[in-house]
Amino acid sequence: MTSMVRLLQRALVHPKFLKFPLIFLVTLLVLGFLTFTPEGLLGKADAIGYAVCHRMDLRSYHIGDRPLPLCVRCTGMYLGAMVGLAFQWVSSKRCAGMPPRRVTAVLALLVLAFAVDGINSYLTLFPRMPSLYSPQHTLRLITGTGMGLVISAMLYPAFQQTIWQEVSQEAAIKNLRQLFILFLLTAGVDGLVLTQNPFWLYPLALISAGGVLTLLTMIYTMLWVIVLRHENRYANWRELSLFLWAGFGFALLQIILIDIGRFLLTGTWDGFHIG
Repeated sequence: MTSMVRLLQRALVHPKFLKFPLIFLVTLLVLGFLTFTPEGLLGKADAIGYAVCHRMDLRSYHIGDRPLPLCVRCTGMYLGAMVGLAFQWVSSKRCAGMPPRRVTAVLALLVLAFAVDGINSYLTLFPRMPSLYSPQHTLRLITGTGMGLVISAMLYPAFQQTIWQEVSQEAAIKNLRQLFILFLLTAGVDGLVLTQNPFWLYPLALISAGGVLTLLTMIYTMLWVIVLRHENRYANWRELSLFLWAGFGFALLQIILIDIGRFLLTGTWDGFHIG
């Protein structure tokens, strides 16, 4: 018992001690996910979406006869988050400041629009419930994308604040001009989605599903860094690699566990069926 306690203490004080066991376990998770989920790239993306989205057929865009891995709103949200993260990565490396008040006010409006449209859309599932207006896929996509931008605007600087030794306290999204550029970028992405052309929908579907893994990996990486009290110790991605493995592993584990639970309840990889 004493030796096991010492082993655990050593692992917590020196996380590199866990490198090879961690890589082995994460590799097993990846192999299990690839083996037991539906075939093909879109099948794997479906399995990721299955863990976070209702995937209702009537509320999804389609490639041919198959719905996208995520519903319209979630597709927009994770695409928006990926665009927001990529933009901040290019324009504001190691910037750890939260958005200024004017930008935050606009982001708050995006959250409000997301909530209003989401609640209104939900109410229409019940025939006798009143609603403000008839839901539309375009509104679902736009409000979802806006919410994705909000998530990226909060998560990116929080990640920088938690991980790196040296950061700039400058805001990652510095002003309304940068936010407007983000709006233009996401409008372009939404425009590609709205074409419903498989040439665009296929890669965007994969990117949106990848957004789920990206966000969860960032969150779990931060959590493990905080739990083990290793904040602000890292100078580069190589030094952070162990915690990235842990973050990715727990992100995939969460998806797998939810997938198993949902499949046991429904017996199908399809989305929920209402009515």
